Amino acid sequence: MRIPSGGVGCDDRCADGHRRVGPARGIRARHALPRYALGMPELPEVETIARDLRGLVVGARIVAARCDWPPTLRSHAPDAFAAEIAGRQIEGVGRRGKQLLVWLGPRTEESAGLTEPGRADLAGSRPGAGTAVLTIHLKMTGQLFVVPTGAPQDRHVHVVLVLADGRELRFRDMRKFGRIGLYRRDPATGLPLEGEASGVLATGAEPLADDFTARRFADILARRRGRLKTLLLNQEFLAGVGNIYADEALWRARLHPLRDARTLRPNDARRLHGALRDVLAEAVERRGSSVDDYTAPQGDGSMQEHLAVYQRVGEPCPRCGRTIRRIVVGGRSTHFCGWCQRLPAGRREAAAKMLSPAGQSSRPARGLRWTELDGEGALGRTQDEKARAIERAADRQRRIVATRKAASTRRAAARAGTPPAAPTPASAANPTPAAAPTEVGSGGPA
Repeated sequence: MRIPSGGVGCDDRCADGHRRVGPARGIRARHALPRYALGMPELPEVETIARDLRGLVVGARIVAARCDWPPTLRSHAPDAFAAEIAGRQIEGVGRRGKQLLVWLGPRTEESAGLTEPGRADLAGSRPGAGTAVLTIHLKMTGQLFVVPTGAPQDRHVHVVLVLADGRELRFRDMRKFGRIGLYRRDPATGLPLEGEASGVLATGAEPLADDFTARRFADILARRRGRLKTLLLNQEFLAGVGNIYADEALWRARLHPLRDARTLRPNDARRLHGALRDVLAEAVERRGSSVDDYTAPQGDGSMQEHLAVYQRVGEPCPRCGRTIRRIVVGGRSTHFCGWCQRLPAGRREAAAKMLSPAGQSSRPARGLRWTELDGEGALGRTQDEKARAIERAADRQRRIVATRKAASTRRAAARAGTPPAAPTPASAANPTPAAAPTEVGSGGPA
């Protein structure tokens, strides 16, 4: 294992801002951020993957491992990682925040000789035969599949764990932002031993835990200040909440994303606590939101069909019919309804610049008339106005279907281990409604 000069668990950041534990790998980091925002798997998506893997790989024994992109590994060089993980049995799969935890048993005696003499095992311990935990951070495009050995594999699969029963657990990551670490396990918590994975896991409260009560939420909220959207994304405040479910929870609680946490009344805090738990629990039940590249070992999620505001800019609010808006808060796209989620009067002037589109006059724009609203808020429209509203809605739906079909095709190709076919000009010009996703490949035992 490579030991950084600052000691085990020394934390630094790549040039692109992504956290890395351990020394530089001698590979130039990317300096350019993505040109467009991709959704990162959040608590419901990671929980779904953990549940799928639990039924697929618990009890399986790892006999070998390979990695063709060293920066994916937080804790080991590829050869050391392969030697350290071989011979371990998968005892369980869990989650902490947005990261997967794979609990591994002790190495078997026959695998003990795989470690080279003098090489440090699992952060310097010898021998490395104790229990361990594998942390997997999917980041933007990470995917996990369990397939038969010999199944087609594309160039985006960067880490493979070979199982003794003739299957492989594959980590696929098109943008190469995902990270995997192997650490000694604390038997009391199931997490890495203290000091071995500093800065790797979220430290905030788990919003679906039994002890995350409305009173506890109000207590930790009272000690914080700043905008609600920024606060909900802080993994030292809440573990696992990301852009999708922060927007959805704030909409359900009727709270503006720019509202200061200090201004919340007790009823506001209770509403937000309930909205967070409700939307996260619903998303887990629906297997998460497959809005971009997210898919689980046993198939896609469906929560994206039930989101109220996220990625629905220009569509009518499901509650009042006014148009869903988008602003950028802390570098993250933020979606909300300006009518249902109004700012307190005293905060509107301070937020006016952020809420106004670039280059727009400071003079407030005219709001929508009743006849211009869609949904339940529409009143007094003529037949022509109703027809135009139906046409706008149909056009929005065609765009949504085309986008979702393209994403579904990418995910199906990833499951099959083959690159997606390029769309023909005719199909691109005339998108047709997408059929239900078809399971491609095998996620179960061979």
